[in-house]
Amino acid sequence: MTKKIIVLMGGWSNEREVSLTTGKSIAKELKEQGYAVSELDVTRDINAFVNAIQTVKPDVVFNALHGTGGEDGVIQGVLDMMKIPYTHSGVTASAVAMDKILSRLIFIQEGIPVPEYKVLSLNDYKNGAHPFAFPYVIKPLNEGSSRGVSIIRDDADRSEAMKAWAFGDHVIAEIYIPGREVSVAVVNGKAIGTVETCANEAFKDRGFRDYELKYTPGCETHLVPAPVGAETEALLLDYTERAHNVLGCKGVTRADFRINDVVTPHQIALLELNTQPGFTAMSLVPAIAKHQGISFGALLNTMIEHATCAS
Repeated sequence: MTKKIIVLMGGWSNEREVSLTTGKSIAKELKEQGYAVSELDVTRDINAFVNAIQTVKPDVVFNALHGTGGEDGVIQGVLDMMKIPYTHSGVTASAVAMDKILSRLIFIQEGIPVPEYKVLSLNDYKNGAHPFAFPYVIKPLNEGSSRGVSIIRDDADRSEAMKAWAFGDHVIAEIYIPGREVSVAVVNGKAIGTVETCANEAFKDRGFRDYELKYTPGCETHLVPAPVGAETEALLLDYTERAHNVLGCKGVTRADFRINDVVTPHQIALLELNTQPGFTAMSLVPAIAKHQGISFGALLNTMIEHATCAS
């Protein structure tokens, strides 16, 4: 019997447009695979959401939401109550991974290196001394897609970042780690490979993968696998698997690292573990999977096969 899949996309977070692109890409591939696919643009109307799910009666919900509401355990809790299997991680793992402070505290306990950081109230950050020597990074406690991230090189940078700040009453400040940005994909608890993202020449002064670099064609190049050497690659795979498992994640996740390979030993820091990584044409997890001989369709199939819900 043909499996019925409903793909959740859109939502109300700052990553809505990315989620729509991801969801459309997934729905298209699943239809070509022969699944009976429905698409649902999720809103805050919980009654409409529940009614849509009950009307379709899906065998599996494919969660292609990003950010608040879809990645933080909220939608997962609703689906658990309805006893409908869904892709990716459950309530607790999703909520903790989305919270950069809670997840980092757990990673530190696990012996996984993270950047040196401080959590400051917005008022203290705006009016106080700089928390680190220049340059340093500021970011929100629980946003994705580099929303709200800025490199602070002087007082003017702080002023500009604060003018555009719309991400809550606290700020994470962390040391800036020069060097390379490398991501690792996990599929069902196993780290399968690495990718280095390199800004193309016109964008090299950004210093990190901002929203434009991530989602605008032609801004960056992906090197699969990341050319970091066998020892560093082994550490990255180990740290990622441990991070995935200690949070209790399921399905597919992606870990993002900064690596300063000018120093010896290399300075490696886990920035975050993403429980709802993108699945667009420019996304990193499908690129890593492809290099490992796993097609986009096969990757989606295994996610559906391993979809679960709380009992």
